[in-house]
Amino acid sequence: MSPVFELRAARYRYPDGRFGLAETSLTVTEGESLVVVGANASGKSTLISLLGGLALPTSGSVIAFGTELTDAALEDGEFARSFRQRVGVLFQDTDAMLFSPTVRDEIAFGPLQLDLPADEVRRRVQDTIALLGLGDVSEQAPHLLSGGEQKKVALGAMLAVSPEVLLLDEPTANMDPRFQRWFVEFAVQLHRAGKTLVTATHDLHIVEEIGDRVIVLGEDHRVAAEGRPHGILTNLGLLLSVNLVHQHAHIHDGELHIHPHAHLHGHEHEHEGR
Repeated sequence: MSPVFELRAARYRYPDGRFGLAETSLTVTEGESLVVVGANASGKSTLISLLGGLALPTSGSVIAFGTELTDAALEDGEFARSFRQRVGVLFQDTDAMLFSPTVRDEIAFGPLQLDLPADEVRRRVQDTIALLGLGDVSEQAPHLLSGGEQKKVALGAMLAVSPEVLLLDEPTANMDPRFQRWFVEFAVQLHRAGKTLVTATHDLHIVEEIGDRVIVLGEDHRVAAEGRPHGILTNLGLLLSVNLVHQHAHIHDGELHIHPHAHLHGHEHEHEGR
């Protein structure tokens, strides 16, 4: 499969000198579901921002669909329009995405920016609302909905544009078990439909179900390991070294088990320097 993204010795440094991501080279191929795991502040969100063209590397390069993401490229109307249509980003904090007066308006916003015919916009909105089961709240204000419903609305706003690539930043963080199960099943459906997924998460419980390949970021903001989900999740030494599990975790019958009183690291909301 052809590459969708290529990071070539890309690094990102904040103005105060701290690294968001150390020198990183990786490729995301068309149609794969890549999961990026790491503890709080390891660089997961920074990586999503670089892939989504929301930040540019301090050094090195990020290539998307064969074109380097630069200020000039993203200011080029034709490329920018194509890139924003092909790549959707779901932020961890949905407050950064939801601003319209109703759920229906929120989902319609993206298609309207594409200058689609009115009938096509209505069709996309209706299909998306039905897909996500948002019919009962379609005329409500997004900010009045539950956390899980808000996350679905944000997903709907992204999906209505029909992107080829979905960049998902901590999609299950602070969500209840029902939403977490729903998301896993939905992500699997999207992948089967041919979408390319990059999911940044500290939730190890969803990794094997949604991922073809896993990249592990260490606390030094570098790639510590890469491999298939099962191999990563059964490498207890690796998970301990990158601060993803407590010492109480253990491997039994080829599966990762975490002591009931132990918690995965990284549940705190990630702030600057992620």
